[in-house]
Amino acid sequence: MKWEYDGYVPADERLRESLCTLGNGYFATRGALPECAADDVHYPGTYAAGCYDRLTSEVAGHRVENEDLVNLPNWLPLRFRPAGGDWLTPDTAPVLEHRQVLHLADGVLERRTRYGLGAGRVLDVRQLRLVHMADPHLAALRTEFTAQGFAGELEVEAALDGEVRNAGVPRYRDLAGRHLADVRTGTASPDTVWLGCRTHTSDIRIGMAARLTADAPVSAGDGPLRAVQRLRPVLTPGRTRTVDRTVALHTSRDPAIADPLGAAVDRAGGAPGFDALLRTHRDAWSRLWRRTALDVPGEAGRVLRLHLFHVLQTLSPHTAELDVGVPARGLHGEAYRGHVFWDELFVLPFLDLRLPEVSRALLRYRYRRLERARAAARAIGRRGAMYPWQSAADGREESQALHLNPRSGRWLPDHSRLQRHVGSAVAYNVWRYCEATGDTRFRHTEGAEMLLEIARFWADSATWDDRLGRHRIRGVMGPDEYHDAYPGAAEPGLDDNAYTNVTAAWVLTRTLELLASLPEPRRRELVERTGLDDAERRRWQQVSRTLHVPFHDGVISQFEGYGDLAELDWDGYRARYGDIRRLDRILEAEGDTVNRYRASKQADVLMLGYLFSPAELRTLFEQLGYGLDEDSWLRTVDHYLCRTSHGSTLSGLVHGWVLARARRADAWTFVQETLRGDVADVQGGTTGEGIHLGAMAGTLDLVQRGLTGLETRDGALWFDPVPLPGLSSYGVSLRYREHWGIRLRLRRGRLEVTVPSSDEGPVDIRLPDRAVCVEPGDTCVLVLPDHDGPPAHGAARPA
Repeated sequence: MKWEYDGYVPADERLRESLCTLGNGYFATRGALPECAADDVHYPGTYAAGCYDRLTSEVAGHRVENEDLVNLPNWLPLRFRPAGGDWLTPDTAPVLEHRQVLHLADGVLERRTRYGLGAGRVLDVRQLRLVHMADPHLAALRTEFTAQGFAGELEVEAALDGEVRNAGVPRYRDLAGRHLADVRTGTASPDTVWLGCRTHTSDIRIGMAARLTADAPVSAGDGPLRAVQRLRPVLTPGRTRTVDRTVALHTSRDPAIADPLGAAVDRAGGAPGFDALLRTHRDAWSRLWRRTALDVPGEAGRVLRLHLFHVLQTLSPHTAELDVGVPARGLHGEAYRGHVFWDELFVLPFLDLRLPEVSRALLRYRYRRLERARAAARAIGRRGAMYPWQSAADGREESQALHLNPRSGRWLPDHSRLQRHVGSAVAYNVWRYCEATGDTRFRHTEGAEMLLEIARFWADSATWDDRLGRHRIRGVMGPDEYHDAYPGAAEPGLDDNAYTNVTAAWVLTRTLELLASLPEPRRRELVERTGLDDAERRRWQQVSRTLHVPFHDGVISQFEGYGDLAELDWDGYRARYGDIRRLDRILEAEGDTVNRYRASKQADVLMLGYLFSPAELRTLFEQLGYGLDEDSWLRTVDHYLCRTSHGSTLSGLVHGWVLARARRADAWTFVQETLRGDVADVQGGTTGEGIHLGAMAGTLDLVQRGLTGLETRDGALWFDPVPLPGLSSYGVSLRYREHWGIRLRLRRGRLEVTVPSSDEGPVDIRLPDRAVCVEPGDTCVLVLPDHDGPPAHGAARPA
């Protein structure tokens, strides 16, 4: 399993740096070349999960506060030159050959460069880099120098660099970005240097130490912001000289660590040599790959393995020990400031059946911030819990007040905090996690409390409309994000976003079910703690059955009034601009607004078909008093399919999923687009600012649940597989409750289920036309029914 790049192309460096990032769930480092400093081509960056800091900037006459995932001291710098010559970089010296290989199986980045020094002299440089998957506080870099056609001294300088700032996203560069304060450096031993600092506002103490090992004398020095080590190995033709660096990182957020700097110095000094580190690192990755096995052939399989690699580097078993959420752009860059959005909605369903301990930790991140969510609801006069659209360290709302349109150069009001549907995503993930794992302790404690407070918020947000004879939720934004107000309105917000209202009804229904199923002592305890009474529960029941879902022209409306908007000249805009993914920016630069048009950035209504199976969606709409039939749903799909610009990498994923479940041949086009999203940087430069973690995990879950039709409910695994061109044969490995390593393989109309040997009970397997039990140690082969047409879905039309 490899991901390779040949040749040096400056314009591609940022993309390569993101896709060659190495991490272990605790911290990650971009795949920048060690001899290159941050500039318009290169951007080295190291980020620790959950390490945020807050700074204030002057923007368009306003003081704006932003909290960022901090770019930590750079441990990569290692530069070299022939004695007395110029420092060598691919930008300043002739490059005869350059190759980077990301070894996915091993979690190792290999780099080979041949520098031409003139007069037939060549310096070969080979490097191996790892961020240790077994010991989350260690990283290592091996550099091998080989001279061809010359002999002489080579000057080598390695450093820990504290003179860094957050500057990886061009549109943020005018904002405050220097998060490191009180930087100090020193020498711990002849071969080990250290750097200590703290974050400016959050006061997180950071300790970093580096040990240099080489067969040449090492000298150390330090300046105000850099700890430097130097050596001068003597090169002879054909003989390789090796320089190894071992780096340790600790912060004051680490459990059981009183002195991060002292811990880093001790860990670097006591770490084994590079070969031993590489061995244990490979062993850890081997175990991780076994737990998350995914067998998909061809190019699609190759990209899916890259996606899985980056998911595991961001959210590894080490994450289970941390208080962190799901950063939308991984630990790979500074886009979205490293914030947590709703992307866990696309990530946790995959992890639930692979690394459930990680899912639980990510849900506990939300639980620890439940009181902050309650406070946010109180601040707008509501009961319950209102989770923020963007969060970071402590769960307060981190959405920007202003955002820059790079096309017009104008700073504009940002109303995205009106996306109140994040609470529904949290509740959805709690429910799905408990169904997949059977974790009744979490379900009855933290999970029950979160669901109760989210349900309380939705019920308190609903107002009765006598004209409609229904409850309504007003003044919100949906997942679409293009529409934040009605045309010409003085205030932002939209009424009755269909996705928001339907998911709110689902939360209320599931919460009532959960309350009814709790053991009586626990239910009484929860009711007493939260002040829940019978009258409030009756209101929940009523609201769950009377929330308004708007329709127009026989399809579900994205929000009330959507059908009154103008149609956009899609062909004309594509002809004028080509790429119109960010149609909102194009229209604003023209002095227009996307609020006037039936145009979506990404799937909104269709997200309902992503979250809910056909049967569950049908039941939800029937509960709300709306009839369902397949034709209405397909008309709804077609309506939004041709009115969506796919300005988010998640959009193609959702469309591909929905179309696959509808057995539409064009599903594969959207799946391919999502697979290409980051590797081809289809959004034009965004991947260089960090990968799109939700889209990557979502493609994995498409294979795991979308194509298999897998649901975990009622103590069984339910399957309803669908064929998809390009993915007709594949295999996955699941952890379902206490069964580790259940193997599924679909091929040629057959589903093969293998349950590993254990002393657990049998696994209950359900298909649309039968049910079987598979005993531990057995394999069951099920012949699947032919599907001549679309399944009995459950789209909607008014009753």
